[in-house]
Amino acid sequence: MEATLLGTGGPAGLPVPDCPCAACALATGDGGRAPSAVLVDDVVLLDLTPGAALAAARAGHSLAGLRLVLLSHPHDGPAVEIPAGLPAPARVPDGQRLTLITGHKVRALAMDAPGTGYGVESPAGLRLLYLPPGCAPAGLAEGPGEPPYDLVLLDAVGRPDALARLRAAGAVTGTTDVVALHIGHDAPPQPELGRRLAAYGARAVPDGTTLVAGDYHEVPDVPRRTLVTGGARSGKSAEAERRLGAFPEVVYVATGGTREGDAEWADRVARHRERRPAGWRTLETRDLVPLLADAGGPPLLIDCLALWLTHVLDEEGAWDDATWRGGAARRVRTRVDELVTAWRATRRTAVAVTNEVGAGVVPATSSGRRFRDELGLLNAAVAAESEHVLLTVSGLPLPLR
Repeated sequence: MEATLLGTGGPAGLPVPDCPCAACALATGDGGRAPSAVLVDDVVLLDLTPGAALAAARAGHSLAGLRLVLLSHPHDGPAVEIPAGLPAPARVPDGQRLTLITGHKVRALAMDAPGTGYGVESPAGLRLLYLPPGCAPAGLAEGPGEPPYDLVLLDAVGRPDALARLRAAGAVTGTTDVVALHIGHDAPPQPELGRRLAAYGARAVPDGTTLVAGDYHEVPDVPRRTLVTGGARSGKSAEAERRLGAFPEVVYVATGGTREGDAEWADRVARHRERRPAGWRTLETRDLVPLLADAGGPPLLIDCLALWLTHVLDEEGAWDDATWRGGAARRVRTRVDELVTAWRATRRTAVAVTNEVGAGVVPATSSGRRFRDELGLLNAAVAAESEHVLLTVSGLPLPLR
């Protein structure tokens, strides 16, 4: 089964006409994308978009043999001229199955947002899944023993949780080729787009690419250990969450705990929880070593190491100069070494968030300088044992390793 991507962009394409934003200004050359449309084996067209016939011709294909034109979007959008000889575009009711004279089978899938997804099976049994923008499956009605999809085309940037649902249902496995469509100006430009999609186990390709279902395309493995560092409000927590957005299960380890009577802190915690996927589990603990040692658990997101260190310094009475010199320094560093050793040895996928402090300003107190120094040492030790290290600056992730 061949799937030719006549377009890979959002409904308005990329760049969006008359849009002055930076993302659109950067969308030149291969970065430009027509609205998403997919031609399957020259028989089925998924979404009719302006210029589809010309896009097909550029890719070395023709629409003359089309048997079915399917619409996925919740609305038809601007009027599109239907090339002569094409079947009338149709939207298939959820759950309906069609069998074409060519032997292809099509099934309409219900979505959790307005739109219709389509599964297409070739006469040879290869399976493709196409999801509209902003949508995830509203429960997969897979029959018993139904094999995983060979090729999945979806809005991986806008809805990575759709990929998580597909993985949880067994519809996407390690051999499924996952390709991002509906890429609009809310997506980061390359090379960050490629890095983000790789973390999801997906990839992006230019318009006109022909994909062969069943071909294996290796995507870089998700790093086992990722450290995300940055200053206050730099976007580090959101970036860490994105790195695990396509996993069906994640344990969110909140090291800050609760602060009785602090309404502002409670509001911060609530906003963090609201943006996490519903399937994630939150665990409020600072006992990180046993979690890292649990080889069979789902991925961990630890937010954050600075609060963990603050708790360690509290427990050891290390803010006091005399206590620090009297043995607290040794005890704190022993606990840091234990954490770094567990981080190095973990077999779980883990993302840790930390803070960058001390960028030139020397704290006025010895306890402030102590925290600055110990956090810097902790960050360096954890980074040394991480496959992937990101620095977030003004909301932008900069890969350091």
